[in-house]
Amino acid sequence: MNTTTPVKPRLTTSSMMASIAAEGQRTEAAPFGHALVEQAKADPRIVGMTADLAKYTDLHIFAREYPQRFLQMGMAEQLLIAAAGGMAKEGFIPFATTYAVFATRRAYDFIHQVVAEENLNVKICAALPGLTTGYGPSHQATDDLAMMRAIPNLTVIDPCDALETAQCVAAMARHAGPVYMRLPRGRVPLVLDEFDSSFEIGKARLLRDGGDVLVIASGLMTMRALEVATLLASSDIAVAVLHVATIKPLDTETIVAECRRAGRLVVIAENHSEIGGLGEAIAMALLQARVQPTVRHVALPDRFLDAGALPTLHDRYGISTETMAANVRRWLG
Repeated sequence: MNTTTPVKPRLTTSSMMASIAAEGQRTEAAPFGHALVEQAKADPRIVGMTADLAKYTDLHIFAREYPQRFLQMGMAEQLLIAAAGGMAKEGFIPFATTYAVFATRRAYDFIHQVVAEENLNVKICAALPGLTTGYGPSHQATDDLAMMRAIPNLTVIDPCDALETAQCVAAMARHAGPVYMRLPRGRVPLVLDEFDSSFEIGKARLLRDGGDVLVIASGLMTMRALEVATLLASSDIAVAVLHVATIKPLDTETIVAECRRAGRLVVIAENHSEIGGLGEAIAMALLQARVQPTVRHVALPDRFLDAGALPTLHDRYGISTETMAANVRRWLG
């Protein structure tokens, strides 16, 4: 009998900036921009600021609705953050957008000294976090959580999908103090509407239960964890998924309580370097609580990553659904 191996479609350069949504997955367009418009209707203090990236952070939607409350700062991230601090001192609530690499690497000192030290009410919304672009190390913010977690006073958020992104915008607008949010942009997957889940700063949510594996994840890796749970269910492997949208402050109480349950492999999954992110934060919490489950870590390696098509890179670095599912099977033996 003749058999043929299915041929995958040839990936083009557009796949370097492809949506993280799977083929046929439900999505919503620009949830951040639409949510910010809704918040601005009720609160005239909200202003939108960007460093020449309004279209690519979905802030153009806000600019269209509120042109007098939109500030284009040009390609100068330090100026963006410093000006946002000045606006906050005058009583405004600035939402400042750029790419995560530029916010964290180019403007780190300004976030640290201007915004966080004075505990100013600035909301930094950073697109292309982790490995969500194939344009190489200059654009891949694989170290942003490590940098932002280390800054006192700064709340750090990594939402999963379109619904939670909108919920995060509302929570950030209510929250007094500086916030760094990893920003899903463009056509963002919609998955959490199928679960009884709503975002609250500092709270983790158990999305599904299971007795064999506990996956603790944030951001897009929560979506991947839910996909892995569905895949492994066909092999009678029960996977629980604990979504940790707030990286700082970390919900150590919920995390430790779930990790105390005996007999489960614990997998921490993050779209970030294995250095300094969610994995290390959870490891320290478990160490301090003297809880010692078997733990495995799904994360990006501690090196500069390749450029290329996103689906290929996600497979290569172990954060695709299929690769993650195969690794969980292997770890279970």
